Amino acid sequence: MAAYLVKIDECLRTPGPIDNTCSLIEEKTKIQRKYIGVGVGIITMGLIFSTFAPLVVNLIAFVYPAYKSIKALESNDKDDDSKWLTYWVVYGFFSVAEFFADLILSWFPFYFIAKTCLFMWCMAPIKSNGSQFIYSHVILPWFLKNESKIDAAFKRGQNIVDEGLSEAEKLAREKAAEAMTSKND
Repeated sequence: MAAYLVKIDECLRTPGPIDNTCSLIEEKTKIQRKYIGVGVGIITMGLIFSTFAPLVVNLIAFVYPAYKSIKALESNDKDDDSKWLTYWVVYGFFSVAEFFADLILSWFPFYFIAKTCLFMWCMAPIKSNGSQFIYSHVILPWFLKNESKIDAAFKRGQNIVDEGLSEAEKLAREKAAEAMTSKND
């Protein structure tokens, strides 16, 4: 096993983007790159060959961001609140879109790896991460283009709910009055 760890460490120290990325991760986490490489390898194999791949992806995309969101809410800094709120908007947008495309997408061989990479990019601790990019280049332009239609749909929905609640309240009052009348007879 030690010989494999040495080979992994050598590979991850090859000058270039992998070495730069590993150096950054190693510096931030204080975990040696050979162990990070083994962990990434195990997760990658699990995402390719495991029936638990959807669960693993969702845990990766949810647990750390949820933790960081709680920390952000409890801090006095509002910038981190915006960062994680943007992440959750992208996460929600992707989840709804994926609902309709999942049956097709899940058949692609590296879908779960790509999805994991997408969410890791979205939660990356850099200023212009995936969440910021997707929000500003995809979601916000779509929203601004369709804002009046979305507002109208929400207004119609609110009216339907209000009418339904009003009808339910009226029916409940009538039934209560009937019950009181039959009880008094």
